[in-house]
Amino acid sequence: MIDNHLQIRIIKVASIGLDKSHVSKHASELLPHFKSINKKYGFNVCGEGGEFESLVTDCPLFAYKIQIDSSEKVCHSHDDIAPVWYEKFTDVSLVEKPGLKHLNLKERLDAFVRGGC
Repeated sequence: MIDNHLQIRIIKVASIGLDKSHVSKHASELLPHFKSINKKYGFNVCGEGGEFESLVTDCPLFAYKIQIDSSEKVCHSHDDIAPVWYEKFTDVSLVEKPGLKHLNLKERLDAFVRGGC
């Protein structure tokens, strides 16, 4: 997903090796850390065990990207080993991406496959 230019934002963490500092960062930025805690704790780098939740804020197929204008980090559980933190959005907007709004999804997909998006 990262290799296909998806912008993936980590919006919740609930795993050993993750904490408040990882919330609101992009998966591409955290991938080296994810690989490290995978080796150390058996962490699933895709988050398939509930280690984290994510939100795709942009991808080549989107005509608009999701922009997080403001947010806050909230502690749901103060666990000493695996605290649970999530991002609460307080202001969000959609930002139009030039040249894509007029295309339907199939046209955007075709352009992506050809390398034009």
